[in-house]
Amino acid sequence: MIRLLLRLAILCAGMIGPAFAHDMPGELRVHAFVKPESERLRVLVRLPLDLLLNIDLPKRGGPGFLDLAHVETRFPAAISATAKGLEFFEDGRVLVHSHGQGRISMPSDKSFESFERALASVQGPKLAENTDVFWNQGYFDVYLEYPIRSAQAGFALDFHVSPGLGERLKLDARFVAADGTVRAFEVPTAAGRIELDPRWHQAALTFVKAGFAHILDGTDHLLFLLCLVIPFRRIGWTLVGVITSFTLAHSVTLIAAAYGMVPSGAWFPPLIEVLIAVSILYMAIENVLQPHLERRWLITFVFGLVHGFGFSFLLKSQLQFAGSHLLTSLLAFNVGIELGQLLVLAVVIPLLVLLFDKLRLHEKALTAILALLVGHTAWHWTTERAQALRGVEWPTFAQWRGPAAFALAVVALLAVLAWYRGQRQRSAATQPGAKTAADPQTSRP
Repeated sequence: MIRLLLRLAILCAGMIGPAFAHDMPGELRVHAFVKPESERLRVLVRLPLDLLLNIDLPKRGGPGFLDLAHVETRFPAAISATAKGLEFFEDGRVLVHSHGQGRISMPSDKSFESFERALASVQGPKLAENTDVFWNQGYFDVYLEYPIRSAQAGFALDFHVSPGLGERLKLDARFVAADGTVRAFEVPTAAGRIELDPRWHQAALTFVKAGFAHILDGTDHLLFLLCLVIPFRRIGWTLVGVITSFTLAHSVTLIAAAYGMVPSGAWFPPLIEVLIAVSILYMAIENVLQPHLERRWLITFVFGLVHGFGFSFLLKSQLQFAGSHLLTSLLAFNVGIELGQLLVLAVVIPLLVLLFDKLRLHEKALTAILALLVGHTAWHWTTERAQALRGVEWPTFAQWRGPAAFALAVVALLAVLAWYRGQRQRSAATQPGAKTAADPQTSRP
């Protein structure tokens, strides 16, 4: 029930693209170079022959070797299918190729290590007709040319070859910008349109969407938020302080991770996953016992640092789409997370008001029930993730220096925040008519 309520805003969409092949095991990779030059966009694509099953390339002999003497009769269909499955855009305008050229390559061919070598291979001599190439063990290499208006325009691609393969089929694309900058992308099929050299507002929009989707799709983050707000009936200054503390904390670790200021060992992600589960378990236990709302911002900040690392694991794979706008993308990702959190609050707070004030259900009993349900899930996550953590290789003492320096900086920041809050509380206590109770908007009846 909890998960259903917190996922009301998630919408799933399917993508449709041209059919290439079906029921292929393992992972397949398509390689591409994209290079704008003057009034043309030059594209080189390498597809595994597995993806051309529906093209029905002619074969010879019993074993299933390609008939290289007649295979070029099917090249127009193969080139057309490639262009449909890998669309290009110039400033939002879809491009239509004016020239296409293809060839069959051996599985051992290494020409796609650079644009120049790949181009020379595609335009060079073809394989001898008696070369044995099995129908699914080589490559189909394609050269495509698109008329464009300017090499400085904004280019994008939409990779939707065999969308049913999902994460099993990926595109490794290298975009060579007009200024010589090379950007590398790893894109799963049916991922949508990708800006190859995004403007700042395009990068920002991409990362706002990513942050929004991630917070709503992360069950552990949603349960942590639920535990944070269960004791609150309405939005008051105490709740605002708690959410602000969480926001500040995960922003610190997100930015630190993006700039490589955190551990990179294989032990770190599973450790963070365990700590995230522990954070949910702790908040659930505190809700069952006696929540200290006026001090909740401090523990929220600590756990927010941990959740920020969790966010950074997704962000790491998304930074390829930031272009030259790293800081803008980081801030936009945080904005997306905050929008997702606001949506959660917009659903949960009115629901709590309905349950506690309108239906007059027993507040402490219902809070305990919700917390126990969440805590039960968090306990299982903790034990399962701790089991996975046991098998990792821990760093040496010398490798702890970087994480230790970061931890000291975090502790110093916490000390400053605690001192500042203490100063404000003492100042407020000396004011005439000062209240010593918790925020009236969050106090319990």
